[in-house]
Amino acid sequence: MASEFNLRNIVRPHIWALTPYSSARDEYTGKEGIFLDANENPFGSATPTPHNRYPDPYQQEIKSLLAPIKGVRTDQIFLGNGSDEAIDLLIRATCRPSIDNIMILPPTYGMYEVSAHVNDVEVLKVPLTEAYQIDLEKILATVNATTKIIWVCTPNNPTGNSIDPERIHKLLSTFNGLVVVDEAYIDFSNQPSWTTQLEAYPNLVVLQTFSKAWGLASLRTGMCFASAELIRILNKIKPPYNIGGPSQALLLEALQQKDRVKVMIEDILQQRSYLAEALVKLPQVQQVYPSDANFLLVRFEDAKAAMAHLIDEKIIVRDRSKVILCDNCLRITVGTKEENEALIQSLKKLAMLTRSH
Repeated sequence: MASEFNLRNIVRPHIWALTPYSSARDEYTGKEGIFLDANENPFGSATPTPHNRYPDPYQQEIKSLLAPIKGVRTDQIFLGNGSDEAIDLLIRATCRPSIDNIMILPPTYGMYEVSAHVNDVEVLKVPLTEAYQIDLEKILATVNATTKIIWVCTPNNPTGNSIDPERIHKLLSTFNGLVVVDEAYIDFSNQPSWTTQLEAYPNLVVLQTFSKAWGLASLRTGMCFASAELIRILNKIKPPYNIGGPSQALLLEALQQKDRVKVMIEDILQQRSYLAEALVKLPQVQQVYPSDANFLLVRFEDAKAAMAHLIDEKIIVRDRSKVILCDNCLRITVGTKEENEALIQSLKKLAMLTRSH
């Protein structure tokens, strides 16, 4: 455990004293009654389904179903408008603009840096090793007295690999700021979630999402798991009704369909194996990197040419060539069997065209 960690030293002082906005649903949490407290439209909505009432600001019903699934307590859960809201709130809660800093480990998810810059917070960068693992010694040599958060994405985006758990354990036990482990792709990995370590490490924060395995990207709902004390801080500074009523209703439906999610994950893993085996046989593919996610990082002889060809054929992948340690790499999301086959046939066609020239 990080023996010197104290959340009081990490959260900005004025946040502790902040009086949060009190919404109508904070002051009366019941579901029965004549509601004349929130200036809502009493006659319904300009939609077939009424949406005229404000939703639960703390999503308690969702958390009560989610907690046993994730093996945590409800007071260890924050739900945000995508994981991006939690990312932004964590930075705003802890980092004084133009004074404090965060650390990222590129190549990694881009929103950590964007959110820091929006909040006028410096970003320290320690690249991953050539094997896409965190460089623990360099990280600890680079952090300073004003480093509040280190962001670790595992399975990592865009590389797809899981970060060595032992290195994360050492980071958590050595660094006295927050270590945020972003597990957006954990459902496609055989690694255990870091939510199992919340009691052991008070400085651990875990991010997950409903966008990937649950297939709910359009609902824009992310999960943040942390100590109850830190969750209270996030609830204190979030917008009052950050998860809309329709999203909450659909999330409640989805949480009753765990078996359906399991089947989708199995299908994606099966297709990931098929896609990796097919891609590695193509002459223009130099390397298919191991993946614990729902995508593959693939190194091409000429990623720019492959990307242009695929776009011409209306097959859209992500060019990561300009990202550090990802020269000539495309990131390819695992699709359906038919989509994956179309991708492979298109790349075979490109190989034939290249040979004929």
